[in-house]
Amino acid sequence: MSMRALRWVVMALVLVAMNARAACTWPAWEHFKQAYMSDGGRVIDPSDARKITTSEGQSYALFFALVANDRKAFDTQLDWTQNNLAQGDLTARLPAWLWGKKEDTSWDVLDTNSAADSDLWIAWSLLEAGRLWQEPRYTTLGKALLSRIAKEEVTNVPGLGSMLLPGKVGFAEATSWRFNPSYLPPQLASYFTRFGAPWTTLRETNLRLLLETAPKGFSPDWVRYQKGKGWQLQPGKTLVSSYDAIRVYLWVGMMHDRDGQKARLLERLKPMATVTAKNGVVPEKVDVATGQVRGDGPVGFSAALLPFLQNRDAQAVQRQIVADRFPGDDAYYSYVLTLFGQGWDEHRFRFTPRGELQPDWGQACASSQ
Repeated sequence: MSMRALRWVVMALVLVAMNARAACTWPAWEHFKQAYMSDGGRVIDPSDARKITTSEGQSYALFFALVANDRKAFDTQLDWTQNNLAQGDLTARLPAWLWGKKEDTSWDVLDTNSAADSDLWIAWSLLEAGRLWQEPRYTTLGKALLSRIAKEEVTNVPGLGSMLLPGKVGFAEATSWRFNPSYLPPQLASYFTRFGAPWTTLRETNLRLLLETAPKGFSPDWVRYQKGKGWQLQPGKTLVSSYDAIRVYLWVGMMHDRDGQKARLLERLKPMATVTAKNGVVPEKVDVATGQVRGDGPVGFSAALLPFLQNRDAQAVQRQIVADRFPGDDAYYSYVLTLFGQGWDEHRFRFTPRGELQPDWGQACASSQ
């Protein structure tokens, strides 16, 4: 082979390698790290003057790092979360949900209460990181955290059974309980059943929560259950489907088609898909009792509905909105919703029927990390 021909072969191989590496990167995630994350692994919400960090933000970042096969970021985020939100030990205590600048300008935990959704995402991400990266340390930590969640954030509700409380303090009274339907994604509920009680029961009671609290097809941000009287869904209670509930549609859309609960949930929540297709935009707020729509949701809402919308034309409209109005560096919540919804839409990950992660790493991606 001539030197010239050899040079062309080498150049072609370099281009192939560069293209393979480019296909493995996730530009939106890389920008998120630059715009919203400190070098130490702290996710910062700049919309709050206290430059807050929530356990939610840390839990989502762990998920995105796992999807991106970004083990360096995963470890950095995990260390910051454990050291700052759990006093150095996630096996001994649930992470505090809020951290930031105090009035005396020092930085510390601002609220020691927990957030169950974040705790579950952290536990799930650790367990799946242990499986996918073959790292027993993650698995051990994930199991310990899940056990603590079961002890401190799960309660027995007369007439329902085992239910996930939104946090360890402040959501249970003598005869009434407050719940957030977006806190336990059904695919995570399916995943945790492999660990036995209370998770086997929680999968079923969580389905009841999602189905029974959306009488008009719109999931509430928050809802109360009263002993002997059931869900408090009467008109006039001003139950709203908005910034919390948008995640319900996102989680349901990302469920595997062979998950036995998905079809029932899609059917119950179909009115959200219908109103979005009709208006061309996702509503910001919906009255749960009447179905009355108010306002246009931010771009993150459009991204969140990409997995949920079953009509391709309606999906294409929201996809274009995301492309045209991609979240900036001052819209933490819209950005994380977009990483979930657009990431799924770009086939960067899927969930199996049992709730495991199927990342789109591929052999080239796995070897290039």
